[in-house]
Amino acid sequence: MPTFTAPDGTLLSYHVEGTGAPLICLPGGPMTSSAYLGDLAGLTERRTLIRLDLRGTGDSAVPADPATYRCDRQVPDVEALRVHLGLARIDLLAHSAGGDLALSYAGAHPERVERLVLIAGRARAVGIEFPLSDRDEAIALRAGEPWYPEAMAALARLRAGETGPEVVAKLAPFGYRDWNTETRAHAEFCDRHRNNEAAMAYIAEGAFDPEITRAGLARLTGSVLMFSGEVDTGPRPKVVESMVALFPKAVHVEVPGAAHQIWLDDPAVFRANVDEFLG
Repeated sequence: MPTFTAPDGTLLSYHVEGTGAPLICLPGGPMTSSAYLGDLAGLTERRTLIRLDLRGTGDSAVPADPATYRCDRQVPDVEALRVHLGLARIDLLAHSAGGDLALSYAGAHPERVERLVLIAGRARAVGIEFPLSDRDEAIALRAGEPWYPEAMAALARLRAGETGPEVVAKLAPFGYRDWNTETRAHAEFCDRHRNNEAAMAYIAEGAFDPEITRAGLARLTGSVLMFSGEVDTGPRPKVVESMVALFPKAVHVEVPGAAHQIWLDDPAVFRANVDEFLG
């Protein structure tokens, strides 16, 4: 397993798969093993995926200082990977909470990013939250699903203060267009391979400075492709569309019927748009 050393001495691992120009991939969760990304709907046929296991996840070491799980303190890890790979500029892809890290990195190092792909990316790094009203709007779109009543009962328990894994697991179907054997296994894998302690620290106070990050992104010369899913609870497509103005060159693709795992929900649409964007 290839490794490199972060600036603070933590040994980090990454996974290499595919052929073609490298595409560095940052997982979400937050703080879930990058293995859940798989081959991203077959992108390995044209690109070499470099899947980074963030510190304390997957095959990467646990840092000596747990405070370094905070999102902004992992930006140097991404830069160290770029240097380790010997790349002057990088193509960068991020999913979900990994979007915060990708945006933070691009804001800090706009000259190093050639292309940026955000898949249902979070945007706390630029001061954008996903309000409860948006989540409820998306939840209502799934009312016809067979799993919906059970999920809503679990949601009521969660909002009443229950936070056990059994309750959270009942909400997993909202993350997928289809709830079947494959997606159930995917959700269970993510649950088993998420570092929950690190996830809490990832968004700790001080993790984001939206004003500075926005200023850096305004200097980004590379292109940006952002995906949203029509029925995703967050980000909603209207939120992603509002983010287009943050970048000099950005495109937003809303995928009909898709939820949060867009490359699983509609592999053909996802792959076609990424292939065209990356050239």
